[in-house]
Amino acid sequence: MAAIEWIRFGIGGLFLLCGLGIFAIEMIGIYRFHYVLNRMHAAAMGDTLGIGFSIFGLIVMNGLNLTSVKLLLVVAFLWISSPTSSHLIARLEVTTDEEKDKHYRQVELTELEKELAEREREEMDAPTEEEG
Repeated sequence: MAAIEWIRFGIGGLFLLCGLGIFAIEMIGIYRFHYVLNRMHAAAMGDTLGIGFSIFGLIVMNGLNLTSVKLLLVVAFLWISSPTSSHLIARLEVTTDEEKDKHYRQVELTELEKELAEREREEMDAPTEEEG
């Protein structure tokens, strides 16, 4: 029985280390990116995946009981609330950004369709390796 406990402890510890690694990568992304939406993307993705790995590691270490169910509910709540709040913050940033041209450009759907048609035309007109 002790061997099973050690295996469970090792697997749980591995998940916890993966979660901590993801949190470390998230922190690097937050400090390295300059634009707020890039920083927020790194934070939201890191939180969702890092918390998932960390809490799953705790569930493995704890075994199947009522505490594990509570931890699963915490993961479900965080997986729903973190992307939602990130989306709302991103929309606020986009609508209140005074330097939109510096960060991104808005493109209409008709412009994208024209660009796609031009690319397809160029690919059709370009000679292939067999022909050239």
